[in-house]
Amino acid sequence: MPAAASSTESVPATQFDSQSGRSAAIEVCGVQHFYGQGDARKQVLYDNNLIVRPGEIVIMTGQSGSGKTTLLTLIGTLRRVQEGELFVLGHPLHTASPPEINRLRRRLGFVFQAHNLFSSLTALQNVRMALELQPQRSSRAEENRRCQQMLEAVGLGDRVHYKPRGLSGGQKQRVAVARGLVHQPDILLADEPTAALDEASGRKVVTLFQEQARQRGTAIVIVTHDNRILDVADRIVKMDFGTIARDTRVSEASKIGEMLSGCSIFDGVTIRTMTQLADRMSVQQHSAGTRVIRQGDPGDTFYLIRDGQMEVRREPGEQWVAEIGPGDFFGETALLTGEPRNAHVDAKTDCVLYTLDAKSFQEAMNERASLDQEVRSTLFAD
Repeated sequence: MPAAASSTESVPATQFDSQSGRSAAIEVCGVQHFYGQGDARKQVLYDNNLIVRPGEIVIMTGQSGSGKTTLLTLIGTLRRVQEGELFVLGHPLHTASPPEINRLRRRLGFVFQAHNLFSSLTALQNVRMALELQPQRSSRAEENRRCQQMLEAVGLGDRVHYKPRGLSGGQKQRVAVARGLVHQPDILLADEPTAALDEASGRKVVTLFQEQARQRGTAIVIVTHDNRILDVADRIVKMDFGTIARDTRVSEASKIGEMLSGCSIFDGVTIRTMTQLADRMSVQQHSAGTRVIRQGDPGDTFYLIRDGQMEVRREPGEQWVAEIGPGDFFGETALLTGEPRNAHVDAKTDCVLYTLDAKSFQEAMNERASLDQEVRSTLFAD
């Protein structure tokens, strides 16, 4: 007889990371932060947890004052970690010495919302500052070539010798982007990098970000209110009142939505509700040979197969009934009837399942019934 189910169900389905074995470029663990002292001390970050892997683009959203920029500056070593743990490229910032932090900064790129350009330097010279901080330098001619190339990539090939006072706000922003990328950082942190840009210039910038992420494995975190660039995100993180309220892996959310739409049990359920269901789903992982549900047990969970193969068997004698795989679902009968489980379901291979609690499942069924009633009433009235 297969073993009883032994799985984990703590990860929201929209956060499931099929490559969780990869090393993290950024790991935020229980980070909290305060401003001020004594009676004026105010907490601005509350118990934040976040992992960003090499090659990921994470877009961080949220209302003004939600803590986005504070968290970004902590990751970027511009503020000291007060409470919690923060690892950047494997280095613990919460215990790092000033020399260690200075060495680490050379591997980071930062695009500031306020540009932070040197007014006495040309665009090319401002960009070259990032190269001049590196431990291994190239020749001045080679550095100038790289800076020129990067400025051309952001559409400023004809502005390389202009000083900031001769540049528009959007042009200054693009110089800041070029400076953040020219030394090919392992991590790029960008605060509103497209806020001052028109659509074409903004698209040029985020395309550069994508190239860095895909070709070099640069981990990129972007704080933005610009919904024009959400399509480049691998993950969208929403901050609310100092804490990460939602962390959604875009590809996983799309996969869940597509699979739910293919489930006949949810015919008649609105797209809005499908999205809410995806947010409420969790992940279970089962090894081959695990009994996921047992015939006769009460039913309190709906299951959708993400990966792997399952076998359905029924008493007496555990007779084989069916084999089911990705996109198939089970567990709905007990939820609909209130009766005990009517079959065993075993993992034939290692499996990943999306799960939905009984309350959320019933709400979706109620919506489907309401919609069906509304259609019938409308047809009757006609």
